[in-house]
Amino acid sequence: MSSARSQRLAREFKTLSTKPPWGVSCSTEKEDVYDVILINMSGPKNSPYESGIFKLIINVPDKYPFEPPQVKFVTPVYHPNIDSGSWLPTITIETLLISIQTLLANPNPDDPLVLEIALEFKCNKDEFLEKAKRYTKEHATS
Repeated sequence: MSSARSQRLAREFKTLSTKPPWGVSCSTEKEDVYDVILINMSGPKNSPYESGIFKLIINVPDKYPFEPPQVKFVTPVYHPNIDSGSWLPTITIETLLISIQTLLANPNPDDPLVLEIALEFKCNKDEFLEKAKRYTKEHATS
């Protein structure tokens, strides 16, 4: 692991730990090793996910920040898309997490990863909201 990568990750993790975005807490699998970051993220307010705490795992590649981290929802989530978007080396892990929260609050049914859920969002939003809230209650609350 390069020294510049290690320093950047240490700096980003310190910021995430001391001044996290709203609703985000993080830890690592091993102390002072930032290859795998464990996230607990509150669902966005005024969304069907607001009562949930979602667990995510961020795997940081060796070539970070020139290659994007891989983010995986450990907690099942009922959502039409989790958009990978375009990656730029100037994006930080904090920015990535805020983007994920924004996507949870504002699904994009026109670019779905799960077509069935996107069609439900577009054609029967009340049913989508009910199912998203139920998923959140079943999978993302203690």
